Amino acid sequence: MEQKVDIAVIGECLIELSANGTLAESSTLNKYFGGDTVTTAVAIARLGGKVSYITKVGNDGFSEFIISSLQKENIDTSLIKTNEEQNGMYILSKTPDNKELLYYKRKTAATKLSIEDISEDYIKNLKLVYSTGVIQSLSAGARELVRYAFKTAKENDVLTAYDPNYTSCFMNSTDTKECFEEIVDYTDIIFLSLKNDASKLYEVDSIDKVMKYFWDKGVKIVVIKSHIDNGYYTGYKGDISFTEFYNTCKAIDTTASGDVFNGGFLYAVTNGYTPQDAAKFAAVVSGLQTQNYGAIQSIPYRDKVLENV
Repeated sequence: MEQKVDIAVIGECLIELSANGTLAESSTLNKYFGGDTVTTAVAIARLGGKVSYITKVGNDGFSEFIISSLQKENIDTSLIKTNEEQNGMYILSKTPDNKELLYYKRKTAATKLSIEDISEDYIKNLKLVYSTGVIQSLSAGARELVRYAFKTAKENDVLTAYDPNYTSCFMNSTDTKECFEEIVDYTDIIFLSLKNDASKLYEVDSIDKVMKYFWDKGVKIVVIKSHIDNGYYTGYKGDISFTEFYNTCKAIDTTASGDVFNGGFLYAVTNGYTPQDAAKFAAVVSGLQTQNYGAIQSIPYRDKVLENV
């Protein structure tokens, strides 16, 4: 069967249980699916991108829900494998005054990811491979898979994109930095949060210094999200441009907006946009997503985005 995929996303799909009130007071939890890379993959798919998701899913009662949910989003699931481990889960509660977030991610199905989960023949027919530091942190096998996929992509002139997506609640800053350093030679695009990634991992808070650091490492396109400046800096071939966050006055829920931005950017660059124009396009995608509740539920479709670009 002919491969009809442009972008492969390596990650972990989590079960999301969300409450409309505090966890202490809520008697009902709503079931969804989520995770950083899943959110990016859904954003690509809703824009019309041809994307596959590479992971392992636990055979614990949620496997059918996860796979069917991805398929409903027109995400290719042909490389997803199941095993007897459990699926990762997080419980979320947001009120006007507080946000509660609990993760359950020990010994999950995706920790069994390995280099056997993707082949060179598959990679060389792609336009781009994407993953994050969150996935590398799962296990030695997952870390090896990301390295293999990026190295193989580089050897076959396939673009690679990466987001450290550092979060102190289940990632170690030293390990996260080491994970990236082992694939930096194979990375074409990097997405960074100025506050969480650049400052905490590299102890650099100057846009110019961050850009130079990664350009010197050989990364072609550097995208930095800065809440201080209310926008995105995009660096490419020595030039730095700035794109403001889109329509922030209407934002009501910024959960996973960075992952949605990444999806919009990757869709754009694999469809002929310059890095600067890709940032403008992705800012609209992300901005529209923040105007409704729910990380995945509120991701806009292509027609809505084009109305606002």
